[in-house]
Amino acid sequence: MDKGRRFTTLLHHVYNIETLREAYFSLKREAAPGVDGETWQSYGEQLESNLEDLSERLRRGAYRAKPVRRVFIPKPDGRQRPLGVTTLEDKLVQRALVKVLNCIYEIDFLGFSYGFRPGRKPHDALDALCLGIERRRVNWVLDADIRGFFDAIDHELLVKFIEQRVADRRVVRLIQKWLNAGVLEGGEWTRSERGTPQGGGISPLLANIYLHYVFDLWVRDWRRQATGDVIVVRYADDFIVGFQHEQEARRFLSELRERFAAHGLELHPDKTRLIEFGARAASERKRGGRGKPETFDFLGFTHACGKTRKGRFTVLRQTARKRVRAKLQEIKAALRHRWHHPVPEVGRWLAQLIRGHMNYFAVPRNFEAVAAFRHEVIKLWRRGLCRRSHKAHVTWVRMLRIAEAWLPRVRIVHPYPSQRLAL
Repeated sequence: MDKGRRFTTLLHHVYNIETLREAYFSLKREAAPGVDGETWQSYGEQLESNLEDLSERLRRGAYRAKPVRRVFIPKPDGRQRPLGVTTLEDKLVQRALVKVLNCIYEIDFLGFSYGFRPGRKPHDALDALCLGIERRRVNWVLDADIRGFFDAIDHELLVKFIEQRVADRRVVRLIQKWLNAGVLEGGEWTRSERGTPQGGGISPLLANIYLHYVFDLWVRDWRRQATGDVIVVRYADDFIVGFQHEQEARRFLSELRERFAAHGLELHPDKTRLIEFGARAASERKRGGRGKPETFDFLGFTHACGKTRKGRFTVLRQTARKRVRAKLQEIKAALRHRWHHPVPEVGRWLAQLIRGHMNYFAVPRNFEAVAAFRHEVIKLWRRGLCRRSHKAHVTWVRMLRIAEAWLPRVRIVHPYPSQRLAL
């Protein structure tokens, strides 16, 4: 597909009945309803007539986006994260449009961009980062954080970026309807000139488009002019940049701040750090008596400098402590409501949680952290069993037998980065 081509007729792919039906069945069936109260089940009672009506409204331009219902969910640090709940029809149409636009932008997006793209997972980004640091001459790492990225996206700039590839004004207007739909919170409607509709299926793609033009293309050109090695890994609005030379790392950070400021973005001053990290950094700091290099967090893992059994440099990845604490607090609160439930029922529920944890965090050299998480879950379960009554004391011998019967054993699920990327 020609990267310079602008597509003039795209909307007919969106209001196609088959595309809409496929989008409907891909939605989460238990998702919370939006401001209209429509659920997946109620919409499906007259699915075909509803889809035909929706298709006709899209074709005529009579489709209207509804406001996003704002709710707040707790963050690991105790603060509240705003989340938008989109109406079912908006989710459905957004899902259909994403399928169409992905065919265009997957040609454009660069290789170091991993977030919310078909066929790309967080572990692909994690493995690419590890190999980049281990195999290239990386001595400095920029751990960057964009302050309130999804709420800071400039609508006018975003539309200009989209129009570089999409010339179908009906599609552009459809996206503008979602951007201008506003937020309903506490019965009051507010409209914002910035930000994307979080909670909807279109938001991750719009974020990738925005950063593709603001960051990806710029950093690709910047890297070509660098005298030393530069590696980049981006997952949505989280990105890590590695450098060979400190001087170039500091110049990049300064120019990046200017680049972001020109496009309405800002690096978080407290969460953006330039640290000494890599094979040479570890050996030089040790030789100078400055201790080990600092660590950084990326996609739920704390990355540290380490060595293999043969003494070679490697990047160690351990489950980030704040992730573990948040998950254990969540399990502890949920167990309070399950104290008197049968052991098999609680065992199956906890087994599912531990498997989910292993499926993400059980990477090579992280066995001990995953095993420690499983042990903490067993301790919480035992505490709950002991509180069922005054006589319900459960010894550790008996608890370990219960855990062995119901909880999966810890094992490493993911291959080494070199093995995954080689495949």
